[in-house]
Amino acid sequence: MSELITSRITAHATRLGLPHLAENLALLVERAEADSMGYREFIDTILGEELGLREGRRFRTALKLSGLPHHKTLDEFDFAFQPDLDVRKIRDLAALAFVEARGNIALLGPPGTGKTHIAVALAVAACQAGHSIYF
Repeated sequence: MSELITSRITAHATRLGLPHLAENLALLVERAEADSMGYREFIDTILGEELGLREGRRFRTALKLSGLPHHKTLDEFDFAFQPDLDVRKIRDLAALAFVEARGNIALLGPPGTGKTHIAVALAVAACQAGHSIYF
């Protein structure tokens, strides 16, 4: 790629707020050439990487602002520790249908049963889905 076109693409990417493209243009072009990507596939790759970086940044920022005591997920929860707990119901809650329906859930039980872990895991799942959370 000629230096003029490279510098122009970098300048446009910077003005458009696409920092990953501006910083990694040569690497992206090399990868596209190595994989024999078509024009649309190349643009899809560029936009996909930019979107992934933005979503990752949004997620990390939202978690910082959430006030969660820790950032655990349902995958880290030991369901064997609570055999009376219905795993399917908890997994259904993680689908966040109650959030879309503007509903609430209540986790009841004695201390040490994992209520906070489940609540935090549901909050992390909601954050991943793009919802604002606050603990």
